[in-house]
Amino acid sequence: MGSCPGYGRVVTQPRSEADEMVEALGVEAPTWGLVEPGVLAHVVVVSPHFDDAVLGAAHLIGTYPGTHVLTVFGGRPPAYPDPPTDWDAAGGFRSGDDVVAIRRAEDEAATASLGGVSSWLEFPDHQYLEPGARPASGEVAEALRSALDAMAPTAVFVPMGIANPDHDTTHDAALAARALMEGQPGAPAWFCYEDHGYKHLPGLLAWRVARLFRAGIWPTPAVVPVEVDMGRKRAAIECYQSQVAPLRRDHVLTERLDANVPEQYWRLAPPPRGWEALIEFV
Repeated sequence: MGSCPGYGRVVTQPRSEADEMVEALGVEAPTWGLVEPGVLAHVVVVSPHFDDAVLGAAHLIGTYPGTHVLTVFGGRPPAYPDPPTDWDAAGGFRSGDDVVAIRRAEDEAATASLGGVSSWLEFPDHQYLEPGARPASGEVAEALRSALDAMAPTAVFVPMGIANPDHDTTHDAALAARALMEGQPGAPAWFCYEDHGYKHLPGLLAWRVARLFRAGIWPTPAVVPVEVDMGRKRAAIECYQSQVAPLRRDHVLTERLDANVPEQYWRLAPPPRGWEALIEFV
C-alpha cells in the first residue's frame, strides 16, 4: 500500500493571507456552504425567460419535485414585430404567430418533465420593446414579491443576472424583493444560480459577485444536494423546440451540454461575524 509523502511527520507551513482571512471571519471554512435541513422543502426558481431556469438549474428542479419555476418576462407584447425579431425568426417563428403562447406551452412541457410547475409574470421580453418602454426593476420587484408571497417558498433561486437586460432587471428586482420580504415570518433563504447563456463571458460573473459583496450581501457557493442527470436535462431543454436553434447559434448550447458544464448555486446571506476585518484584504 502506498503512502502520502510526509505522512507521520508534522510539516509547518507559513501562515498565508487566506489563513488570516479565515481567522478574522471566525467561521469553520469547510462547512460554511452547507444548506440547513428544511431550507429546500419548497423551492421557487425565478427565470428571466422561459428557458433560463432549465438551462441553469435543471438538476435543482429535477431533484426537488414540485419546484415552482416563475418566469418574469413571460407576457405578451402590445404587438409582435412584423417581420419577427432575429431571435424569433431563428426559432422558426413567422409573422402572425403567437410566440408567447407557443413558448409557454414549451415551458410547461420542459418544467413538467423535471417534476416542476410553471407560471409567468406578464412583463414582455425586452426584444419587443423600446428601451424607454421596458419595465423598471422596482415595478418588477413588486410583482415578484406578490407572486412569492402567494407561493410561500422556503428557498428562492434567482439568476446572477449578467449580460442580457432582462437577466439584469430580474436580478435587481429579486434583490429588491428580498429586501422587502426580509424579516417577515417564514422569509425564504435566497440563492443565485449562474446564467448558463452568459456565465462564460470574460469577467462578468466575477463582476456580479463583486457587486453583491460591495452591497453587503455575502455570495457564497452553496452545497446544494442535487441529482446530476444530464440526459434528463437535455430532454427538458429539447422541449424548448423554438429555442434550440438560436441557442446553438449564439450561445454554443451543444458545446456546453457536451462539456457537462456544472450548475452552481450561490447562497445570498448577511456577512458573517467579523467581515469588517476583511476590508484590509480587498
